[in-house]
Amino acid sequence: MSEQHDIPFADLTTLRVGGPIGRLVTATTSTELVDLVREADASGGRWMVLGGGSNLLVGDEGFQGTVIRIATRGIEVLPGAQPGSVHLRVQAGEVWDELVAFAVERGFSGLESLSGIPGSVGAAPVQNIGAYGQELSDVLVAIEFLDEGADRSRRMSADELELGYRTSVLKQGLAGVVVSIEIALHDTTAEREVLGQALGTPVAYAQLAGALGVQLGDRVPIADVREAVLALRSGKGMVLDPDDPDSVSAGSFFTNPIVSERVARTLPGDAPRWYVEPEEPDEVVPLAELEAKSPLDAFLAHQAEVEAAEAHSRADPSEPLVKLSAAWLIEHSGIRRGFALPGSRAAISSKHTLALTNRGGASAEELAQLARFVQGRVQAEFGIVLHPEPVLVGVEL
Repeated sequence: MSEQHDIPFADLTTLRVGGPIGRLVTATTSTELVDLVREADASGGRWMVLGGGSNLLVGDEGFQGTVIRIATRGIEVLPGAQPGSVHLRVQAGEVWDELVAFAVERGFSGLESLSGIPGSVGAAPVQNIGAYGQELSDVLVAIEFLDEGADRSRRMSADELELGYRTSVLKQGLAGVVVSIEIALHDTTAEREVLGQALGTPVAYAQLAGALGVQLGDRVPIADVREAVLALRSGKGMVLDPDDPDSVSAGSFFTNPIVSERVARTLPGDAPRWYVEPEEPDEVVPLAELEAKSPLDAFLAHQAEVEAAEAHSRADPSEPLVKLSAAWLIEHSGIRRGFALPGSRAAISSKHTLALTNRGGASAEELAQLARFVQGRVQAEFGIVLHPEPVLVGVEL
């Protein structure tokens, strides 16, 4: 364990913003992690945990409390519950993409489409990371979790986490720390003896299928999937690269909204949309033809209509839910790649409109101002409220 003081968050996050940390302690073993969390609990002071810092926006004032940096390591290969399966128990401080590389090199399929996602393993279940047709929820078996105020950690099954689109009970308020995770992957050893190569899970994302030159549902070598995903992410500035200013970001800053089918029908016909399994929809404000004496009157009347419609949608489980493209909404609200507010050092990525980037010396407030502007433009144009994906500390949108 090490202890430091007044280290800026800007040195520890991929956005390179954030003020000083009152006290930074680093845990390198699971025992140290549990002890540090228990100590922080007992002190009664403010504390938080920090992993890879890739999904975090901290305010310019910093955090005058204890930050526990998780740097634990370890990947343990366990027998699978079914023939042809293998379980991995992974410590929370492992780098996520190094875990994916570990699995691919050994012919374990199930993570290959999640290549290149920055951050640590312990953060993965918090928002159920996903990309290119795969999500952590597809393979997660359980986590080891230390509840805030508890003396010892406990095992929580994946079902208990209520994993949804970029959410879980951990993101929704269950306080504590992920110590490790357990995942179930497909061991392709037997297949390789017959086919001569390790094949990944069926390709489930059109853009990835196009990059691989295959059809949806086809299986291709795991290593080829990883290579294609890394290339796609790099083309969007979504792989950390010290030579690429577009990668100085928190990845996708906004989640894709999930709305009711009736809300989706208010959008232009060319707006991308995908039907999803029922889950709690994001807050939406669909535009409609309104006659009111003033913009304020129109908004208040419309807000009441929206709340009534959404309440009805939630009460009716047969109402289909639709996922929209946040990138499409941003672009069609008039915001283009590379856009920046006058005089600001924060800008939309030149490669991907979902990423907000620090172009050099930006403050957290400059990034927050840009995020609020994007939210306002999308809401004004389409009536849909975009929600941030990163964790916000000392910042309000």
